[in-house]
Amino acid sequence: MARGRLRIYLGAAPGVGKTYAMLAEGQRLRSRGADAVVGFVEPHGRRPTAALAEGLETIPRRTLSHRGALFTEMDLDALLARRPQVALVDELAHSNVPGTRNGKRWQDVEELLAVGMDVVTTLNVQHLESLNDVVRQITGVSQRETLPDEVARRADQIELVDLPPEVLRRRMVHGDIYPPDRIESALTHYFRVGNLTALREIALLWLADRVEEGLQRYRAEHGIVAPWETRERIMVSLSGGPEGETLIRRAARISARTPGTELLALHVVSEDGLTAGGPAVLDAQRTLLESLGGSYHQATGEDVVDALLQFAETENVTQIVLGASRRGRLAALLRAGVGKRTIRGSGPIDVHIVTHEEAAGSAVLRLPHPSRGTGPRRYWAALVGAVVLLPVLTILLTALRGNLGFSSDLVIYLLAVVVVALVGGLYPALFAAVAAALLADYYFAAPVHSLVMERPDEITALVVFVAAAALVGRAAGAAAQRTRQAVRATSEARALSRLAAAVMRGQDLTALLEQIRENFGLSAISLLERDPEVSPVPRWYVVASAGERPPEKPYEADVESPVDDNLTLAARGSGLSAEDQRVLAACAAELGLAHARGRIAGRSGGVDTFADAERTRASLLLAAGRDLRAPLHTAEEALVRLQCRRAGLPGSEEAQLLGAARAAVHRAAQLVTDLDDVSRLHAGALDLYLRPVDLNEVLGAALDDLGPGGHSIVLHLPEQLPDVIADAALLTRALTALGADALRHSPPDRPPVFTAEVRAGHLRIRVEDGMPDRGPELSTAASRVPGTRADSLALRLSRDLAEAMDGTLETTTEGPAFSVMLSLPSSAPGAGATSGRAE
Repeated sequence: MARGRLRIYLGAAPGVGKTYAMLAEGQRLRSRGADAVVGFVEPHGRRPTAALAEGLETIPRRTLSHRGALFTEMDLDALLARRPQVALVDELAHSNVPGTRNGKRWQDVEELLAVGMDVVTTLNVQHLESLNDVVRQITGVSQRETLPDEVARRADQIELVDLPPEVLRRRMVHGDIYPPDRIESALTHYFRVGNLTALREIALLWLADRVEEGLQRYRAEHGIVAPWETRERIMVSLSGGPEGETLIRRAARISARTPGTELLALHVVSEDGLTAGGPAVLDAQRTLLESLGGSYHQATGEDVVDALLQFAETENVTQIVLGASRRGRLAALLRAGVGKRTIRGSGPIDVHIVTHEEAAGSAVLRLPHPSRGTGPRRYWAALVGAVVLLPVLTILLTALRGNLGFSSDLVIYLLAVVVVALVGGLYPALFAAVAAALLADYYFAAPVHSLVMERPDEITALVVFVAAAALVGRAAGAAAQRTRQAVRATSEARALSRLAAAVMRGQDLTALLEQIRENFGLSAISLLERDPEVSPVPRWYVVASAGERPPEKPYEADVESPVDDNLTLAARGSGLSAEDQRVLAACAAELGLAHARGRIAGRSGGVDTFADAERTRASLLLAAGRDLRAPLHTAEEALVRLQCRRAGLPGSEEAQLLGAARAAVHRAAQLVTDLDDVSRLHAGALDLYLRPVDLNEVLGAALDDLGPGGHSIVLHLPEQLPDVIADAALLTRALTALGADALRHSPPDRPPVFTAEVRAGHLRIRVEDGMPDRGPELSTAASRVPGTRADSLALRLSRDLAEAMDGTLETTTEGPAFSVMLSLPSSAPGAGATSGRAE
């Protein structure tokens, strides 16, 4: 029986519409005559989702008892007995109640697929096993229900259901995702904009990888070897030579011409596992490549060209960048270079040959430096050893002249040549081979004490000896060099891995420095930081140190390894070799990361504490607002009733007190509303709909909201007033708050003034208190203290609302007078004449 097809609707977070999309697909299939059945759906109380399930046949759920409670699960047996064409099964990563046949719902789905049933299901990206720890780090929430990635990878179709974070938060505010008692907590924790944006990016990248896997699988199934230029991929071939930086920069410039291009670099290692180039050169080139956005790769192969082309075909590379050959003309005549052979076998892949300073320019066959790989000490030590060893060996063989033949003498000399090769490499071995041949000819070939040879077999033996000694010396020297490289690389890797492990475990800088000091045999070491302030003489501070008398300044150290412009590693001790200094630089980089990580951890701890305090304060304010709203409303109603009873005695003191109490309670209720609006605005939970708005209508609505307050408000508005780009409800709220604040601080005989004007494409609304420009009797009022009014709750709410609408709000204080300037974008920039009227 053919296996059924699995279709997954993937979402980045709850509430994006996965279940709705699944049910919509079920309705579409049903309208086309397919037998689609709801195996399990969880609408979570969302009416549109539940309504969409109407008309679809639903398999009744199975009721199970667990620990004294009743639970419902999908009835797998009933669904298998019904055997529809398509089963709609919600929440693929769900864990079943103990007592069911399978522990996970995806295992139930596997049974449905095995009998040939198509399944449409839903999944959140945070439930994927491979992403569980990443999601926990971002959101702080650990997902207990996880799904093996392989299950999702086997899906025949995965469709992303996506919503921008702002829209998802708006759905949350409207109660379309969670019940009202969970909205505030969700908005301030899991459903923060940063969390939702990160989860969205994770979902998109994971799905993009699946698309890439599908493309590669299709090419493999259809035997397509030629690259498909779905995306430009440029590969740089690094040989380990000094020309690598030129090639990387050239490839980066080619990559920058086409957006979305991927840059790769490949270094082919010989089959013995050792790199042909210098490790320091490759490390520097890798750092440069990664700084330009590329990725570094290594491949092992006997032939460089075959390894390059195989990697290019595997990675769907479209362009290859090679350096011009460094080989001389003689070597080029013997065998075609890497560039020519790559061009012949590249097929549709473009090959760029880039010239560089190291390219061969003469017919001379350039030989490697004699001391390369072994070092000058070993090179000269091998030569001195040959000069001493060969004469001593000749004296011993002369004493044994009657017991050994000429061939035995050559074999013994060959052993000495091998020893010299092991110490110094090829060139000391060649010197020893020629010197041994001359000594053997002079002392042991007839005629003795003469370089003339009479017997042909001795001539042949001597020629073969020189050739064999050269070949054996070359092989022995190469083997010794590779062995030293391997030992060196192993020790370096072990030291760096130990240091990296210590950094990951969070060891302090002093312990890390002590470990480095012991590894390199230094007497003292310090991590120094320079004061970033510019001064004639740089000031350095010791961040951490180890050993006796650690250096306190860079110039006091024998060895210095800078980390960045303001951080350096200084050490005292015997001089280090170039290789040791390279490893020390890598250790210094690790220390720099550890130092930066410690600083970030300290700052993040403070930020987390501040954020927790802010969240606690916001939660307390919201809770207090909810608790105060009902008592204040009750108190205001009671005061209204009492005031109505005393309406016949308007001049009595009791009526005045009731009126003042009612105004105070109304003001307290308004403060609670303002606090709630500020909290919701900072949480990004207020709806915002910017459109052209008539300022006259908004001002009328604001005056209605203010109600009769015993004051009048003067409006100075142009006759032809353009519309303002704003949210009508939020602008009304801001103007109401500004008007109420101005009325509270204006004397009865001087009403506040609203003035509107158009300047530079913005509509400016000025709200001025009705205070005189000069008035000694009012200048000592507490509300006139600079900074007090500007920090009031009403002005903070208005400022936040204005900034949410891409506007600004500024305050000015001139003597006792106080004014606020609200500026918002205008739909028709221009200037209008000002006329006044009073209301």
